Amino acid sequence: MDLKNKRVLVVGLGKSGLSAAMFLRGQGARVTVSDTRSAVALAKEIPALLEAGIMVESGGHGLLTFRRQDLIVISPGVPMDTPEVKQVIAFGLPVIGELELASRYLQGQVVAITGSNGKTTTTTLVGKIFSDAGVPTQVGGNIGLPVIDLVAGSTSDTVNVLEVSSFQLETVEEFHPRIAVILNITPDHLDRHGSFESYVKAKERIFARQDAKDFLVLNGDDRVTQVCAARAKSEVYWFSGTKAVRRGAFVRDGVIVWVEKEGGTTEPVIPISEIPLKGAHNVENVLAAVCTARLSKIPAESVRTSVKSFRAVEHRLEFLRKLNEVEYYNDSKATNVDAAMKAVASFPGGIHLILGGKDKDSDYTTMTELLKKRVKVVYTVGSAAEKIERQLHGVLKIISAQTIEKAVAEAAKAAAPGEVVLLSPACSSFDQFENYEHRGRVFRQAVMELD
Repeated sequence: MDLKNKRVLVVGLGKSGLSAAMFLRGQGARVTVSDTRSAVALAKEIPALLEAGIMVESGGHGLLTFRRQDLIVISPGVPMDTPEVKQVIAFGLPVIGELELASRYLQGQVVAITGSNGKTTTTTLVGKIFSDAGVPTQVGGNIGLPVIDLVAGSTSDTVNVLEVSSFQLETVEEFHPRIAVILNITPDHLDRHGSFESYVKAKERIFARQDAKDFLVLNGDDRVTQVCAARAKSEVYWFSGTKAVRRGAFVRDGVIVWVEKEGGTTEPVIPISEIPLKGAHNVENVLAAVCTARLSKIPAESVRTSVKSFRAVEHRLEFLRKLNEVEYYNDSKATNVDAAMKAVASFPGGIHLILGGKDKDSDYTTMTELLKKRVKVVYTVGSAAEKIERQLHGVLKIISAQTIEKAVAEAAKAAAPGEVVLLSPACSSFDQFENYEHRGRVFRQAVMELD
């Protein structure tokens, strides 16, 4: 893909957009960036861009700016139905995302992991398993480094383990992972995709370019991902926490086992008791990682050693402290209802649950039965608080806390020894915070300041 002297527009100056712009400039392209934020809001980014010879359009998108390009690279945070984007697509201008751009330059094999929940934990674990086994490994994508930043360090021997989101997958064309993993698909980002069907279609793009020499790893316990198998051209492997599978990873007598082919010998990998992460959902994440590792010929004993030494990723059911016999957990990454329910299900009861943030057209009534059984009090925060309170009215005690700090203070006063204070918001963070990491840090600070 020769970009020398080509006019390229990067839309959206998030982390991946900034990296894409710098990469494109390094390829000799004539780069412009466009962002709806003001020049003041972009004060940190603009000097470096201008110094690199990149033009900056701030405070909105100009249609003429879009139409004067040979290629448009759109950041994941920018919806495809943005008016300017829709118009240039109608004019026939090529529009791709940062993931697609990077994939055209990235060397080595790609392991791509998606799902509504568990992506980050599974991606991080898979990266650790490969690295511990001595495989040259890079981890990035929707976590850590943008994929475009992995290009420079990639070689033909590299395994690139990527977390990919539905936003990134919307704009792929030639993206072709050797191993694609779909952990689960439950309603999420409906405010962006418009319907669950559109969201599912975006997820399925992860295996659209795969062929018979590639592998697709699917959740045998997830109804939606089961349907994906019929549309795959690649070899499908399964993982399940509840039943045996024809080929893949499953639990037998408390041990995760692997079977490479239908009717083949089952190989023990790791007892469930040795997994250091809480919750049945994390057993599923480990099962998916086992599939990925064994398909890549990493020995079972090496996989076991890596899993045993793995620790919870920051903001994912992360244990913070125990104070007055009350445990505090940070699950700020639970940005949808299904993720929050999985976190709640990880504890037997006595939970003081902090819910709320920016709503994503979610239905909180689906939590009703689980909350009744396990949660003592819900503390609502953020712009979704009113909707949550309305949908859960009469189900259990609800305290309108408004902020994370107040919720922590109220929960600390109310929680009895042996109970749990859990931030698992079931919402995005963008009403009060920069991102879920920022929200998690604020929660951690509030917890650590308790005495």
